[in-house]
Amino acid sequence: MGIFQRRRKGAQPPCCAAVVPAAGSSTRMGQDKLFAPLGGVPVLIHTLRALESCPSVGAIIVVTRSDHLVEVGKLCREAALSKVSKVVSGGATRTESVLAGVEAVGEEYPIVAIHDGARPLVSREVVEAAIAAAASGSAAAPAVPVKDTVKEAERGIVTATPDRSRLFAVQTPQVFDTDLIRTALTRAVEDGISLTDDCAAVERMGVPVALTQGSYTNLKITTPEDLAVAEALLEWRERT
Repeated sequence: MGIFQRRRKGAQPPCCAAVVPAAGSSTRMGQDKLFAPLGGVPVLIHTLRALESCPSVGAIIVVTRSDHLVEVGKLCREAALSKVSKVVSGGATRTESVLAGVEAVGEEYPIVAIHDGARPLVSREVVEAAIAAAASGSAAAPAVPVKDTVKEAERGIVTATPDRSRLFAVQTPQVFDTDLIRTALTRAVEDGISLTDDCAAVERMGVPVALTQGSYTNLKITTPEDLAVAEALLEWRERT
């Protein structure tokens, strides 16, 4: 089937919890991107509504900064998000924050999906495909082929040009067997390693990660320009 694993027809959706890291500092944004309005609604609420609409997701745990616990909890209540079961405080690094969320997942959920709070336009199809692949394996993540030629450089000088046909931009949700990702993140924290990608935690243990079909609209909002693009995509999606 190639690099992208597809969901098998007739497969029953697994029981999955979603962990949403929303504890970043948003230094490149100039404001807290998760509370920034997107179509008049906070970015984080768009993200949580997308996950709430997925049949395979049974519970959502939001991980945020301690000074945002009350505000995030209030937003979730006002948005009537029935699947948000917990809002917990994150750690000093993203890895510690994700681990805090995973540790809050109940034993009834054998699969956990970790999705960036700043990816508000993720589709149900992207989420469900990654969950199905992780359920039949142990780790999966959506990805899209890289469009631009990528250069490796050192001190501003090109040192290599990787083969673009082998390069993929990995997105979220990244989905794992719950016990596996809990162990992998714990080891990363104990080893003092801070990861920007949760797949890297299981890759350190030699566990293969399947890539599922992502979407170019599943962008991560990091800069003001990203928010402008997301606004345009949201309007486009509502028209089509």
